[in-house]
Amino acid sequence: MSENEIEVVDAATPAPADASPPPHAVARWHGEDMLKMPEDLYIPPDALEVFLEAFEGPLDLLLYLIRKQNLDILDIPVLKITQQYMDYIALMRELRLELAAEYLVMAAWLAEIKSRILLPRPPAVEEELGDPRMELVRRLQQYERFKSAAENLDAMPRVSREIFLAQARPEKVQSDAPLPVPGMRELMLAFREVLLRADMFKHHTVETEPLSVRERMSRILDRLQAGPARFDELVDLTEGRAGVVVCLLAILELVKAGLLEIGQPAPFAPLTVENARARETAIEES
Repeated sequence: MSENEIEVVDAATPAPADASPPPHAVARWHGEDMLKMPEDLYIPPDALEVFLEAFEGPLDLLLYLIRKQNLDILDIPVLKITQQYMDYIALMRELRLELAAEYLVMAAWLAEIKSRILLPRPPAVEEELGDPRMELVRRLQQYERFKSAAENLDAMPRVSREIFLAQARPEKVQSDAPLPVPGMRELMLAFREVLLRADMFKHHTVETEPLSVRERMSRILDRLQAGPARFDELVDLTEGRAGVVVCLLAILELVKAGLLEIGQPAPFAPLTVENARARETAIEES
């Protein structure tokens, strides 16, 4: 709050009946000077709340009055400060502004300190109680330290006030990567993996009937009529290592004859085996 604001309010206050009208205009309305306030003018109570919003409490108001007059906070002229504080309280009431209870409590405390300074007391009591202003000085110094710290923190850069974080979303790049073409290395790795799994089912040696590559070729073709299958799905693990070898030979013979095709849907994905004719038909239909 500045002195200019207080002077404007005092000029706007109606003058006594015996006083002469103000020599200057109090306002302008449609380009014409108004020498006095309208009698039917109504100012809502919330219209001038800026006076109280300028201070964060009674200690802030007292600190403003002390700084305004360059007074020493350790030697406060209580009589003068109390009079100015009460003038502000009276101004708030005259403007019909609601005063917080803490402002009234501070006014009562200042009045008590003022009365203790003016009224004589026995020397013994005065030495015991000490200077009645010390508690007020202590609270003002503590409030000044916290207010200074808050102002320093508020002056520091803040995110979304002085500092703005840059944000960017990368565009999605559409890439049509060609499917990998499995070679002999991938086929051998798949063969090795299935072979290791087949060893897990080997409990004891059992003489079985000789396995036929031709018979296994027929079984694989019949299985692939339902759709593509993984390499490990075409192997009967209960047949052991011999069954895995026979299945591999049957697949290689069918691939050599152009009846099967080996593919890989994605990098490092399991190998798939499908009927070559079914794949050609699907490509022609698409």
